Amino acid sequence: MFFSLIIPVYNRPDEIAVVLDDLSQQTYQNFEVIVVEDGSVRKSDQVVESFRDKLNVHYYYIRNAGQGMARNYGFSKSSGEYIVILDSDIIIPTHYLQSVNDYLEQDMLDCFGGPDMAHPDFTPIQKAADFAMTSYLTTGGTRGRSKAVASYYPRSFNMGMKREVYENTGGFKIPDCGEDLEFSIRIKKSGYRIGLIEDAYIYHKRKATLKSFYQQMVWFGKSRINVQRFFPDSFKPVHLLPACFYVYLLALLFALVIFPVFGKLMLLAMAVYFLLVFVEAIFRYRNLSVALLSLITAASVFLGYGWGLIRYHFQQKGPYIKGKTA
Repeated sequence: MFFSLIIPVYNRPDEIAVVLDDLSQQTYQNFEVIVVEDGSVRKSDQVVESFRDKLNVHYYYIRNAGQGMARNYGFSKSSGEYIVILDSDIIIPTHYLQSVNDYLEQDMLDCFGGPDMAHPDFTPIQKAADFAMTSYLTTGGTRGRSKAVASYYPRSFNMGMKREVYENTGGFKIPDCGEDLEFSIRIKKSGYRIGLIEDAYIYHKRKATLKSFYQQMVWFGKSRINVQRFFPDSFKPVHLLPACFYVYLLALLFALVIFPVFGKLMLLAMAVYFLLVFVEAIFRYRNLSVALLSLITAASVFLGYGWGLIRYHFQQKGPYIKGKTA
């Protein structure tokens, strides 16, 4: 089958070069690549041009409109039977498209997603960020990996669909801040069948500093509020857990002053939790630095995501919280 790969890019010429190089080495070759430059200052046109003899690649420059709208523009220029959306900050294994094709030949899903993981060459911070985003102790291990059809929603770093799904749903409705989750929920509510292709994994670079990772967690909390305003039933009690972490911290401080014994028990419970985080991380990565950094990234998931939920729940009432445009 023929695939159209849509990749929005914003000020990332070096990273899109890595993505295009990976795509040029795919074992499955029946595809086109559509790069949509979303109003970048540091353009990628010359990088894309350098791959024209290796790939069926097309380049478009649009005014900065947000990644959701950039993907829609790419959809309108595509011709594939299946449309695949990828981020520009990823590493793609050579078997990626072959794995997708082989799976779809056996089970032609309407929409699919694939997992993301940390590459062995990633920095300790990137690996710790990967841990925080994929561990059962932090996110429940469901982000981009869940086999449960009822709870699985593909994310736009690694997501594909039949052309008719895009044509019948109209693509992305908002430019950013939860745009992929909103789209996935809408696809499922339209009756299309969604599934996870486990072998279609990519390596996601995520954020390279602890500060930027925390800021991303705040953004994810904000995104959850955004999606909830479109689909109120999508917000579950489990989504409140990060915000409850703040309540726990306040209760801990209060208990240590007023009820020291109870406060020490609460402190012990928190210590046990972070010990479990450390143990899981050390077994997964066999690296002390990554395990120690995972303590910080795990805390960032609760503190950042929780703050995003709290702040943006009260900051703006309306159908859509505007975010960055790229």
